[in-house]
Amino acid sequence: MTRKVRADAADNHERIIATAREALAAEGVDLPMREIARRTGLGVATLYRHFPARTELVGAVLAGHVAACRADMRAALAEPDAWTALSGAVRRFAEHQIRAPGLNEALLGSHPAGDAFRSDRRAHAAALEQLVARAHEQRVLRRDTTVADVRVGLMAISSLHPAQANRRPDAIRALLRLVLAGIARPMNAESSGHALTPHRNATGATSSLGR
Repeated sequence: MTRKVRADAADNHERIIATAREALAAEGVDLPMREIARRTGLGVATLYRHFPARTELVGAVLAGHVAACRADMRAALAEPDAWTALSGAVRRFAEHQIRAPGLNEALLGSHPAGDAFRSDRRAHAAALEQLVARAHEQRVLRRDTTVADVRVGLMAISSLHPAQANRRPDAIRALLRLVLAGIARPMNAESSGHALTPHRNATGATSSLGR
C-alpha cells in the first residue's frame, strides 16, 4: 500500500506539472490554481499538497522550460557554422515566444518564480555573446552589428502583441525574418541558401522559430 500511495503521488505530481506547463504556457501564470486542478482531474486540496504556493508550481514548470532553452543554446554553441548557430538560436527563441508566451513572460519578467533562474539567464547571455563573436569571426554579420543589437531584436520579438492575438505567430515570424535580414551580412544573405530560410529540426519539420 505504501508503494502504491507513493506511486500514485508521483503520478499526480507529474500530471500536475504537465497540465500546468501546457496551461500556463498558453494562458499565463495567473491562471487560477483551481482551474489547473480541474484540468488535471484532481481536487484543489491535492494540488496544494503537492504545491502549497503558486510560485512553487510556476517554478517547477519553468524548470523544464529553462532546461529546453539550455539545450537549445548548447546545440547552437556546438554548431560549427556561425550563421546557422546564431540564426538558429534566434529562431528557437521566437518559437518559444509562439508556443509558450506565458512562461517566457514569467521567466524574463518580474515574476518571483523567475528569480531562481538568474544564473541561467546570465549563462544564456554569455552564450549569445559567444555566438555573435563567432559570427563576426566568420564574417557573416554586418560589421556594425553588436550583441546589444541582437538583444534588441529578441526583445522586439518577445514584446510583440498584435491587436488580434491569433495573428501573433505570423507577426513573430515576419519580425523574425526582418531581424535576421537586419543583422546578416548582405553577401551572406545572398550567397548562403540557408541564411534566411525556415529552420528545420532533426526530424526535417520546419520550425517557425526563434527560449
